[in-house]
Amino acid sequence: MTAPGFAEANAFVTVLEQKSFTRAAKQLGLSLPRVSELVRNLEERLGVRLVERTTRSVSPTIAGEHLLQRLRPVLDDYRAALESTNEFRDKPAGLLRLTVAPPAADSALEPAVSSFLALYPEISLDISVDSGLVDIVAGRFDAGIRAGQRLERDMIAVRISNEIPGVVVASPRYLAEHGEPRTPQELAEHNCFSVRLPNGATIPWRFHAKGRPVEAHVDGRLTVNTATMQVRAAVEGMGLFQATREMVAPELAAGRLVTVLDEWAPPPVDGFFLYYPSRRQMRPALKALVDFLRERRR
Repeated sequence: MTAPGFAEANAFVTVLEQKSFTRAAKQLGLSLPRVSELVRNLEERLGVRLVERTTRSVSPTIAGEHLLQRLRPVLDDYRAALESTNEFRDKPAGLLRLTVAPPAADSALEPAVSSFLALYPEISLDISVDSGLVDIVAGRFDAGIRAGQRLERDMIAVRISNEIPGVVVASPRYLAEHGEPRTPQELAEHNCFSVRLPNGATIPWRFHAKGRPVEAHVDGRLTVNTATMQVRAAVEGMGLFQATREMVAPELAAGRLVTVLDEWAPPPVDGFFLYYPSRRQMRPALKALVDFLRERRR
């Protein structure tokens, strides 16, 4: 049996990770027929079916799952070996794949992307914005960015932003119609938006005043998992919500939103962290991004 080549193994792994021949072709920069051919060639060389194909889904057979788990670390080591030669270049180069939570994308990454790419013309970024907790190893991402440093095991976290002050905001119109809450307890009488976490829970409203923490019971007619919808609903006078000051800075500056309960300051968000697997040596391109984001924080 002739040993399969890298292209066949890489196509097979990418198809199963993407759960789609079409998405795999896009990621690999190949045509759909070429990706199908590579996977078919691998199956013929090994004499066993590796992938179950239907019109709607792609999944591994038992043999395919076994091979996938064996090939993933091999391909990761192969890519890392090639990337390690970048340290001998004048400037870092290569593709960085990042998974980023929406608030981190808006506040920490989006303002920095253009300047970073201009400074490092041989680095490319592939950014996936996802509100859920993504397995960066299984997804073959180089790193992730999200708020807080509580991470799964075997991850290294690097702070790339300071703590972010929290605020409670509403539109002047809403406050004129419904009155302004003076204490967290009075929020029970108002329409307060909730944020749904990927695990199904909602984020509690917490405050801090005179050295003691306070948790408020809130209720409302809008629960979302995206900040953009909250901002728009608040501007349109639907209710109040807790946010970071950075998130609503344009609306505050324009007077479309105002803060309330300022003396009951919500605890600050821990800030944004870039994290990556501890077992991987940091690639030069990733180190360049970390150093760049750290420098912007100063």
